[in-house]
Amino acid sequence: MRHDPDGRIVEVGARTRTIPPALRRALHHRDRGCQFPGCGLPFGQGHHIRHWAHGGPTTLSNLVMLCRRHHRTVHEEGYQVEQQPDGELRFRRPDGRPLPDVPPPPAVPDDPVRALRARNEAAGLHLHARTTCPSWLGESVDVGWAIDVLHPRALQPLAIGE
Repeated sequence: MRHDPDGRIVEVGARTRTIPPALRRALHHRDRGCQFPGCGLPFGQGHHIRHWAHGGPTTLSNLVMLCRRHHRTVHEEGYQVEQQPDGELRFRRPDGRPLPDVPPPPAVPDDPVRALRARNEAAGLHLHARTTCPSWLGESVDVGWAIDVLHPRALQPLAIGE
């Protein structure tokens, strides 16, 4: 184990491919869930960033927690994970394009119903019991009118060659 000047654990290592219990606990404590962008499941498996077969050590700095699904995705579907010099992880698709970071979900207000009602009122929406009831009485659909309304180019004259 290596510690920083404040006594915090910086590195924990092992000499085998399998992750010993103490190192697994340190990994769970550090990552707190799957690190694949957009996942965040609170449990997972240790994955060697630089694979053990290619000389990657079983150390905390070379491990990342991935849920079972994303661990398999990295090993079998061609996705890659790399560690940047600053320690940040970058995930790449099988074609090499970077996987974008996923923003955290928006915070849910303490009273979401009241917040939704306030937003609707501010927009001038007045919802009531019959708001979602259609005014359609079962007559045939006017297809021409529906196309004119729904298709953005329906009312524009066609250019030559279209």
